[in-house]
Amino acid sequence: MEGKKTKGRQKIEMKKIENEDDRLITFSKRRSGIYKKASELVTLCGAEVGVVIFSPAGKPFSFGHPSVESVANRFLRQNPPPGQGDNTHPLVEAHRRVRINELNQQYNELLSLLEAEKDQGKALQKLTKARGNKGWWEVPTEELGYQELKQMNAQLEELHKNLCNHMKEKAFAGGALPSSSTYFPGNSSQGSIPFNPNASDADAPLPPGYGYGPGNF
Repeated sequence: MEGKKTKGRQKIEMKKIENEDDRLITFSKRRSGIYKKASELVTLCGAEVGVVIFSPAGKPFSFGHPSVESVANRFLRQNPPPGQGDNTHPLVEAHRRVRINELNQQYNELLSLLEAEKDQGKALQKLTKARGNKGWWEVPTEELGYQELKQMNAQLEELHKNLCNHMKEKAFAGGALPSSSTYFPGNSSQGSIPFNPNASDADAPLPPGYGYGPGNF
């Protein structure tokens, strides 16, 4: 059995990142991770959390529940004088907690969408790398995964739509009426391009064999 060719997942050495761009990117990712963990503490445990972070450039960032100020004041003055405690009505506090939980959920959903977009970007990069100097439609499909195939299918459908629209514009601009051998959107229930056996390649409205439509890829 052939051994592994890669080193696998490597442990990141904990030392300052020298490259400034890489350092800022890492700071942004780690800061989002800290916010997410703090949000989970609030949602799961009902904890009051305050986080204050300064970027390498000195820019402040904060996250707090109910607020950074209230958490900081409570930490610095753990035994407030009588009458100076939090007099917030219980109903107001309950509404505030529900609203914060909703915002935390929205934040987590946005993070999930961001990760999905990153995965899609990686799929596009892989597709671009695989095609080399070839056209993107000439990439060997057997080398692509499901996401890459799905992305390629979407691109083919978009190209199909654009080409048909341009054909329609050219036909009407030249005073030519659409014939039965010319495909326009809505003329075919199968979503494919009819082929005229008597036409030459130069006269063909689209490259022969292009007919990719929804569900036909």
